[in-house]
Parts: sequence; structure tokens; C-alpha cells
Amino acid sequence: MTSTTIEPSTGAASSRRWWALVTVGLAQLMIVLDMTVVNIGLPAAQSDLGFSDGSRQWVITAYSLAFGSLLLLGGRLSDLIGRKRTFLVALVGFAAASALGGAAQSFEMLVGARALQGVFGALLAPTALAVLTTTFTIPRERARAFGVFGAVAAAGGAIGLLAGGVLTETLSWRWTLYINAFIAAVAFVGTILFIESAVRTGPRPRLDVPGTVLVSGALFSIVYGFSNAETDGWSSFWTWGPLTLGVLLLVGFIAWQRQAQHPLLPLSIVLHRNRGAAYLAVLIAATGMFGVFLFVTYYLQGTLGYSPIKTGLAFLPMVFGMATAAQLSTNLLLPRFGPKILVPIGLGLGATAMVLLTRLDVDSSYATSLLGPLVLLGLGMGSTMPAAMQTATLGVDRHFAGVASALVNTSQQVGGSIGTALLNTLAATAAANYLVGHSPAEAAVHSYAVAYWWGAGFFATGAVITAILFKRRVSEPVADLSVAAVPEPALAH
Repeated sequence: MTSTTIEPSTGAASSRRWWALVTVGLAQLMIVLDMTVVNIGLPAAQSDLGFSDGSRQWVITAYSLAFGSLLLLGGRLSDLIGRKRTFLVALVGFAAASALGGAAQSFEMLVGARALQGVFGALLAPTALAVLTTTFTIPRERARAFGVFGAVAAAGGAIGLLAGGVLTETLSWRWTLYINAFIAAVAFVGTILFIESAVRTGPRPRLDVPGTVLVSGALFSIVYGFSNAETDGWSSFWTWGPLTLGVLLLVGFIAWQRQAQHPLLPLSIVLHRNRGAAYLAVLIAATGMFGVFLFVTYYLQGTLGYSPIKTGLAFLPMVFGMATAAQLSTNLLLPRFGPKILVPIGLGLGATAMVLLTRLDVDSSYATSLLGPLVLLGLGMGSTMPAAMQTATLGVDRHFAGVASALVNTSQQVGGSIGTALLNTLAATAAANYLVGHSPAEAAVHSYAVAYWWGAGFFATGAVITAILFKRRVSEPVADLSVAAVPEPALAH
């Protein structure tokens, strides 16, 4: 492997990098925001377009299926055809799909647009993180950049709830989709002005087609199975059948990667102890975090009677907690203590917040019972997500930065699917059992408490596992991120 000394940044170059951070941050915000912003406007869309309750889930599922199953392909394509070019194509495609969804005149048109959003989102998300990984190679700047990016990734879902409420109440549900076109336009201009085009060295690589088919099919089946668990239950064939198929395809993918001469995903990326622990931390954090968004939203609107806008505002203290912790953790705490200390503490704070949420009842007030746990959860996730994301991409050969970044997004997406399906099923069962002798409101609050207890268990288990897996210090040289290794050979068909 060749190496190159990294020169100190000039003022102009440093300024370009920070504007590049704003650009990729906008793209990441658009992607994460889209996971929740549409949820708030969904009842209005259902009334406008006239589709059934049973069909409603497909507006969400269509996006999740396309996004979750194509992430690794999107990450690898950004490595193969160039990150700036991929980023521009993905921004245009995501904006066009969003505009199509906003203008939808039928349920089928809306679902098709959401699926198309997922396709371009799968191209955009890993490319954004890969651009960040290869742009910020100086340790101090890298820490600050990942602090900002991680805060956006962690808080985007909550911001989506607020934006969805404001747009739906003041304009129309259609603007929960139209808004993406404006964000994408700003990011498109920023990409042209501030993101550098990398110069390719060596032969032009080619895509590992068998590996791509296997892993895309596996991820599609897993996300589809968990999506069906929400509506059909765990005993349904359409739940356990796709999940079983997904596991088998994933095993086949791993076997193929072990013997492929030029694999889609070198297993050394995942099997590296620190990176593997980081991917696991992102998955567990997403599992609990998206469950909190779901059930706290139900509680605020269904039990306390909050409007959509007021519900979104109620999440703001959590967003501020995430942003504060993200900056402190990546700039001060992670360099000093490493992920072995910081990530388990963050997950532990998340577990504590979940336990506190179990104390909510039908008469609880926001200020005395909900504000504290939300802030604590924000601090926990702000400590966990940026540190895990930075560790997950540290030391990866730049030729595989896209696919390594895609694994971060895949962990977050699959974790969110698992958390939403599993916690929703557990809550529904608890509510049905508790309804005998209690009011519907009491049964609902009890079901949320059951979900919070399970979420606390996820976070606590993750804290223990990551404390064991992470090494005491991250030893990879950051300089490896900015230089090419040996010329990359053509990938096998």
C-alpha cells in the first residue's frame, strides 16, 4: 500500500470542506426526515385519495423496501462511477420522485413515487456518508464533521415529525413530499460548487452481480417480513416466510463473498472488531429510537390530545439534546475515551430514558413526566450515533468507502424496521390483554409501557455487547482514508 502525507489545510480548502459538510448534511436530513415526515400527513392523504386502512401501510413500506434492499448496491455504485456524479444523479432522482408523490392523483401513483424515492435514497444515503468520510481526513476536522452529521442522522426523524405537522396543518399533506425538491435543489448547487471529483486510478472496476443480487434479495425479504409482522402478526406465512428466505439469502451472500475473487463487500470490513461493534450499535440505537418516535407520538396525540404541530414541538428538547451530545462526544469525549466507553454509556442513557417513560399514565404532564426522559434519550443517542458512524468508516480503503457507509445506513434501516414491527406487535398484544377491566386509554398507555421496557432491554443489551466488543483504542491510521491502495482490479461478474 502506498501512502501520502496529508498537508495542513489551507483556509480556502478548509472552507470548501465545511460547505461540503453542509451539502451532505442537507442530503442526510432529507433522507432521514422522509422516514417520518410523511407519517404525519398520511391520514390526510388517505382522506384525499380514498384508500383503505389496510392499504395505508404501503405508503411507508414501499419506501422502506426499496431503500433498505438497495443500500449496499447504492454504496458500491458510488465507489464505481464516482461519488460526485452519483450524488448529483441521486439528488435529481429523489427530488423528481418526491414531486411525483406530491402531485399523486391516485393511491398507486403515490406508492410508486414512494418506491422511486427509496431507490434514489439508497443511492444518496451511502454516497453522502462516503463523501464525508473521504473529505474529512484531518482528525480534528473529522470529529467535528461527524458530530454534525451524526446529530442530523439521529435527530432527523424527530425533525420530520415537527415538519410533517407544520406542513400538513398549514399547507397540505402534499408538501411533506414537495419539501424534498427544495432541499435537493440547494444540495445540488452545493454539490457542484463544493464537492470535489475524485481522480480514478487503476483499471475501471466492475460490479459483483451475484453478490448484489443475493444481498439485495436478502435485505428486501427481511424488511418485507418485518413490515408484514406489523399488520399480519408473527404467525403469518407472509411474515416468517420472507424472513426465512432473507436469512438464507444472507447466508448465501456471505458464502459467496468468502470465495469471490473481488467481492461486493469485503468481509474484513464487517469482521473488523471495532467496525462490527459500530454497525451493531447503530442497529440497536435505531431499533429503540424509531420505537420511541412511534409510541410517544401515539401517547401525545391519542392520550394527551396534542395537535400534530404541538407533537412535533414536544420532540424539540430531544433534538437539542442530540445535537449537544453529538458535538461534545465527537470533539471531546471520543478522542479521549474511545468508542468502548462512549457508545455503551450512550446506550445506557437510552435504556434509562426508556425505563423512565414506563412511568407515564393517562394523567401525566409533559413538563414533569416526559420532558426529562426525552432530553436524556437525546443525550444518549447523540453520544451513540456519531461515535458509531465515525468508527464504522474509520480506516476503510477509500475504494470501499461507499459500501462501508452503506452498511451504516443498512443497520439504521433494518434496525428501524425491526423496532417498529417488533415493538408494535408487542404493544398490540399487551393492549388487547389489558383491555379487560380497563378503559381503552389505560390499555393504550399500558401497551406503550410494555414497548418501552423492551426498548430498554435492547439498549441495555447493546451497551453490554458493545462494551465487550470495542477495543480500548481505535488504532487505524486516519491517513489511509485519503490515499488509494494498490490499483483496484476489475470486479468479477
